[in-house]
Amino acid sequence: MYEVTVEDSFAAGHYLRNYKGKCENPHGHNYKVRVTLRGGELDKAGLLLDFKDLKDVMKHVIERLDHQMLNDVEPFIELNPSAENLAKYFYDQTNTRLSTLTNGRVTVQDVTVWETDTTTARYSE
Repeated sequence: MYEVTVEDSFAAGHYLRNYKGKCENPHGHNYKVRVTLRGGELDKAGLLLDFKDLKDVMKHVIERLDHQMLNDVEPFIELNPSAENLAKYFYDQTNTRLSTLTNGRVTVQDVTVWETDTTTARYSE
């Protein structure tokens, strides 16, 4: 099985619903996102997926969230914009785009979201 990984970042605000503490108030983070792909077959160029193509796939998700109040962006209008839910959102969105781009040859292995330099949430299936 082959794996490739790309990291990117974005800045956004959020607040947590049903939470008691400082994070129930609006605040912001400089998020970092790591997406790792997997697949058993390389393309004709010997690549699982060009890093540039993965960055383009991630860019569509990041542009939707960058410099936004996450609580005002679907699906986080109702879904709490926790790091855990952001990791699953990136996983789902990236997998959907990859399915079309690679005809199912490449899938997301896992996504890690850094909310701070020392705190992460990871999602995989």
